[in-house]
Amino acid sequence: MHVDGGARGNPGPAAAACVIHAPDGRLLEQRSELLGRATNNVAEYRALLLGLARAAALGATEVEAINDSELIAKQIQGIYKVKHAAMRPLYLQARAALGNFDRWSIRTVPRAQNAEADALVNAALDGAQVPDGAQVPDGAQVPDGAQVPGGA
Repeated sequence: MHVDGGARGNPGPAAAACVIHAPDGRLLEQRSELLGRATNNVAEYRALLLGLARAAALGATEVEAINDSELIAKQIQGIYKVKHAAMRPLYLQARAALGNFDRWSIRTVPRAQNAEADALVNAALDGAQVPDGAQVPDGAQVPDGAQVPGGA
């Protein structure tokens, strides 16, 4: 599964997206959701959480998360510490969600190799106005997002 999150401004209007493929390469689902006003790092964690929730809902027992955020990947792997207090609940949620899979891995790729998820984030941000006062609490659960047109 490819995941990506982004914010226009930091913080600013933000969105998260995931693109999930079967092991044979078939597209299973692509989703995006607006997050309100958030930072890039919050959006990246929200994208990971969205992807993990959707993979679990599809019945996956193993997952490979691919993103373009070295910080998130290395925090999840335990290489980097989670120093920012507001990020800790998202980290803990992600680690708990990963624990529901028999096997998991996470890795970082250059943005160009994460183009599908990146495009979904930008499409979500281009398609809706996010009020300046809208906030996503750091500890909030990720709700099911609206399916992106063309998705499975």
